[in-house]
Amino acid sequence: MADPELVRFALDNGLRVVLAPDPTAPVVGVSVHYDVGFRSEPEGLTGFAHLFEHLMFQGSESLEKLAHFRHVQSSGGTFNGSTHPDYTDYFEVLPSAALERALFLEADRMRAPKLTAENLANQIEVVKEEIRLNVRNRPYGGFPWILLPPVLYSTFANAHDGYGAFEDLEGATLDDCAAFFDTFYSPANAVLTVAGDFAVAEAKELIQKHFGDVPYRPAPVRPSFAEPLPTSELVGEHTDPHAPLPALAVGYRMPDPVNDVDGYLAYLVLAGVLTDGDGSRLQQRLVHVEPLVVDIGAGAGLFGPFEARDPDTFTVTAIHPPDVPRERVLAALDEELEKLASTPPDEQELKKVTARWAASLHSEHDRLVSRTLALGAFELLYGDASLVYRLADRMSAVTGEAVSAAAKALRPDARAILVVNPATTEGTDEQ
Repeated sequence: MADPELVRFALDNGLRVVLAPDPTAPVVGVSVHYDVGFRSEPEGLTGFAHLFEHLMFQGSESLEKLAHFRHVQSSGGTFNGSTHPDYTDYFEVLPSAALERALFLEADRMRAPKLTAENLANQIEVVKEEIRLNVRNRPYGGFPWILLPPVLYSTFANAHDGYGAFEDLEGATLDDCAAFFDTFYSPANAVLTVAGDFAVAEAKELIQKHFGDVPYRPAPVRPSFAEPLPTSELVGEHTDPHAPLPALAVGYRMPDPVNDVDGYLAYLVLAGVLTDGDGSRLQQRLVHVEPLVVDIGAGAGLFGPFEARDPDTFTVTAIHPPDVPRERVLAALDEELEKLASTPPDEQELKKVTARWAASLHSEHDRLVSRTLALGAFELLYGDASLVYRLADRMSAVTGEAVSAAAKALRPDARAILVVNPATTEGTDEQ
């Protein structure tokens, strides 16, 4: 897809806006990204960023509960929201004629969501049920995004459970909600993105009409979440009552995703060389040749790439039979990394990986919702939405030497190992 023209500007209240017109289909995507995620949660309020995402769908001062749902769905649109380490996003995709409706809805809840005791109590129970379903009562629930960080990291911001402890969720108050909204949900701490079939001049007028009078509040000063690299191998264990087989997650620190983009991209290519497709190195050795594991994967970011600032995590995960010692799996991993560190991958191996990445990026950004969300996230995290359209070329420019250097940096004495053990006698439900 050709790079579209992006229009970027800011309102007087600090709201940053990205417009990406594309008349190829009569639909429009609208997203709002707030610069707050799991890592900004106060201590003692684990899971609060995600809980607050839920509360943003529970009505506003001018719309009753469920009105947002009805307005979007009656227009033939879809909507959702999600919480990430460093941001929370909300979006709608609707027919082009409904653009003003989407802008009104997002501005309305940015101005004043309905924070009531009833809504808070209800959504606490909804989030707790989500945790039971996705983590506590699912095999390998929270593996590795919840379980690995407390082994690799030492600070609360980086190590805590972003889904939240039940006692913290149950202890959340309306005062906590008001303080969180006042601190993080200001227009100066947000990016509005509109992509799809619209006229730029009209969109600017509508954005000013609906967002221009949202009161200014200063964006909070974001602290650095940086912490020193590990100086030894760190090991943690977890017993999973639902897991049929043992599992391993190996975590390493990565280059700064924002300030060293090309260094970060080298790790994405390394992940592909290791585990992308049956011909990849770890798939060949650990699944097909020896075999030592039933599943192997590698990747950048606990949620995926480009979703966090520094620090970010490179992970290798494996599920293996009980009769295979984890030491054998780790030794094979280290041997493959050493081979790459001493001999860079050749051009053919690199091109296979980068071509898959390029195809994946182009396919993803052909989807309007994915493109809208990516533009907003990159504007928020990188200060440059247009980087979305240059990623494939920059990925293709990654050299074998850069991949070799990335492999060399993944040392046993600077990593975390999470061991997941199946349970034999524990019950199957946690309250």
